[in-house]
Amino acid sequence: MRPSLCCAPLFLLLLLHLAFARPLFPLPSKTKNEEKKPIQTFRPYNIAHRGSNGEIPEETAAAYMRAIEEGADFIESDILASKDGALICFHDVTLDDTTDVAKRKEFANRRRTYEVEWFNVTGWFVVDFTLEELKTLRVKQRYSFRDQQYNGMFSIITFEEFISIALDADRTVGIYPEIKDPVFINKHVKWADGKKFEDKFVDTLLKYGYKGQYMSENWLKQPLFIQSFAPTSIVHVSDFIDSPKVFLIDDISVRTQDTNQSYWEITSDDYLAYISKYVVGLGPWKDTIVPASGNYLMPPSDLVARAHAHNLQVHPYTYRNENQFLHFNFFQDPYNEYDFWINTVGVDGLFTDFTGTLHRYQELTSPHRKDETANSLLVKISQMISAYEGL
Repeated sequence: MRPSLCCAPLFLLLLLHLAFARPLFPLPSKTKNEEKKPIQTFRPYNIAHRGSNGEIPEETAAAYMRAIEEGADFIESDILASKDGALICFHDVTLDDTTDVAKRKEFANRRRTYEVEWFNVTGWFVVDFTLEELKTLRVKQRYSFRDQQYNGMFSIITFEEFISIALDADRTVGIYPEIKDPVFINKHVKWADGKKFEDKFVDTLLKYGYKGQYMSENWLKQPLFIQSFAPTSIVHVSDFIDSPKVFLIDDISVRTQDTNQSYWEITSDDYLAYISKYVVGLGPWKDTIVPASGNYLMPPSDLVARAHAHNLQVHPYTYRNENQFLHFNFFQDPYNEYDFWINTVGVDGLFTDFTGTLHRYQELTSPHRKDETANSLLVKISQMISAYEGL
């Protein structure tokens, strides 16, 4: 049986990827039926936002593998579609910010202007490239203040490759894929069988055995949260897959891309009662839960309390280590931020760019139960030895 690639040193995997220029992860996974350490469910979920993208360029195989190595409970990805209908892991509908497309002369004539979520956007769009063409692009770090040494090393990966990374891990790792910009994708990509983007998304999950309601036996074996900013997509896929879903919520100034509803409409008690029929949780931008002014936090809203009253989890985004993202209340210490959100606000999961930081914080403050059991056993042994020596 092929050993799990997630156990190999990261630098070796990078060299292999560059040397062979082919997918690191044969499909389907050959190790998914092995008995593995289960996912933890006793503390808020550590959700690797686009992988460990604080260290390695986002949505790449290396970023996801690094997140697993660092202790992520879930690896999160944005799913889009290529011109020829392949599902890929990529955040923006344009390729400009995180690939080398602007430097590729052969694609100079692909620049377009399309309407995206009520605005005209100009750039190189994923929907104008085939999967084969997308695979030739090299991914780069989004933020200039983060490590640039991996720029150009990695290619865009497919949804299936992403799934295989999770299934090939040496422990149970959940996936948290987003149905990204479905209105835009369905407008520009057509499948021969007449199915929609959401249908292809679900078909891929079912192909790899993802099914089951939250905390069911099937879910615990292959944990999954499906997320989307588009409520109509969530309702649509609910007819075809019973896995738990999370409704994402943007800034208070942003209307829903499919139903054109305001933030205030979709966070009302009436709407929470409606959407709770289809989802197990909300994924709000964290500054809508606790607003900030002058980089200082203001009093928290009641969104978390109201969501919990509707039996909905809350998984805010995005937590980042850098000082420019940390409000002054936290004294430039990400541990202080995690402490506030977990113990004061009471969230149930956190999307983070720095999986290792959140994992270390949680291991210090709420260690894994097996560690607690081991510590308790050591204490008991010490007590027994002391008692024996005292005889």
